[in-house]
Amino acid sequence: MDAPRTVAAGRTASPTTARLINDRLALQLLQSEGALTAGQLKALTGLSRPTVADLVERLQEAGLIAVVGESGAQRRGPNARLYGIVADRAHLVGLDLRTHSVTVAVADLLGEVRAERTVPIGPDDTPEAAVAAALAGLDKALAAAGAPHPHTLAVGAPGLVDPATGRLGGTDWIPSWHVALVGELRARRAVPVLLENEVNLAAIAERRDGAARDHDTFVLLWLGHGTGAAVVLDGTLRRGASGGTGEIGFLPVPGTAALPSASGCDGGFHSLAGSAAICALAAQHGLPTEAGAGSASLDAPAPDADAPPAEAVVRAAVAAGDTGAAFLDALAARIALGVAAVCAVLDPGCVVLGGEIGSGGGDELAGRVAGHLARLSPLRTDVRAGALGGRAVLRGAVLAARDAAQNELFGVAGPGVSSRP
Repeated sequence: MDAPRTVAAGRTASPTTARLINDRLALQLLQSEGALTAGQLKALTGLSRPTVADLVERLQEAGLIAVVGESGAQRRGPNARLYGIVADRAHLVGLDLRTHSVTVAVADLLGEVRAERTVPIGPDDTPEAAVAAALAGLDKALAAAGAPHPHTLAVGAPGLVDPATGRLGGTDWIPSWHVALVGELRARRAVPVLLENEVNLAAIAERRDGAARDHDTFVLLWLGHGTGAAVVLDGTLRRGASGGTGEIGFLPVPGTAALPSASGCDGGFHSLAGSAAICALAAQHGLPTEAGAGSASLDAPAPDADAPPAEAVVRAAVAAGDTGAAFLDALAARIALGVAAVCAVLDPGCVVLGGEIGSGGGDELAGRVAGHLARLSPLRTDVRAGALGGRAVLRGAVLAARDAAQNELFGVAGPGVSSRP
């Protein structure tokens, strides 16, 4: 039998804790590597053959893993069986709340999306009508995924999320139906509802599936209708005392007509790099700024009713080559002001330009920002375009729900028993 696992200096794990650690390790390997044989689990974990056999039996009895095939026609017997996580063991829901829409994704325990639905919210809809439409869309997505009883819901929303209470704060400027919907979800469903700032969720997604996969420390600069930032230091998302880490729209920067105030960020970085400001800058450079300008490229994504108008403008400028170069350089100089301030305080080493505009600008915009930043800051900083664009929020919500569900389900001590780590 394997020796007890060391869990801290001068301490060893109890047999029960050691089993939990071994089970979780095996489940994490099955998630990252895919289906494995008992022999492969033994090699990857370093555990003995009897210990692996015991944990495989426990996890099968708990309904978390099952035989999904065999490793090859030439091998027979127990060790040739391939074990995989039972993806339908739990269903997860991610929601992305926007001003005029809500998008719902229903995923399995591995984070694979089984159904997705976007519900438009009219500008004249009452909060009650908006909540009813959003809940109806959620129910339809759950039905399409065959998931009547989700395990966990995660919601991405603009605004400050108080780390102590988990409630939305500083919401004078966001739709009232956002708060009402979160409250209804918590009252209606007997399941955990996780609420997180949208940019923080985008950072989670870019780190797991996007541009920051090779960095434990980075800053995501969100460029969409407005601006925001998410800070990840040593693999940990930093939210701040009031949930306000990354409210970069309020950052005082040169080039603005006024200063920001406690009640509005119109005089801050937002007034240089928000969507409306970018469209105005494009107009100054003689570029078209009407909706859909330049978006006829075959590589352009499908139009999104809630997408910032500047996304199409920036994509068109990139596609225009020399014609859009002066505009892109001016925009990059603006963005670099905010990036330089962030780097002076945090020295993250990597900044990802996220959101629809950061992704739309691609390597062309990121490279120009890096050039301006090098003239403003002595700190070496890699500037990258976000890989997931506006969909990063929804993906981050699914990943947050998956993590929460796995933290509970993967802490099994035996059939039907779960434990939070």
